[in-house]
Amino acid sequence: MDELLTAREVGEILGLSAGTLANWRSLGIGPTNFKVGGRVRYRASSVNDWIAEQEHDAVG
Repeated sequence: MDELLTAREVGEILGLSAGTLANWRSLGIGPTNFKVGGRVRYRASSVNDWIAEQEHDAVG
């Protein structure tokens, strides 16, 4: 099973605040997320995939 990350943990990985991630969620951008028991979670693999996409977009 894939590890589930909190917004704070994802923010630490990306160098962003949880507030920025909340703004991104409202705009429909950033790593894929979902709610579990009313709390936002991110799959670690989705975050890694999103980072790889950003690297590809920056290069290509």
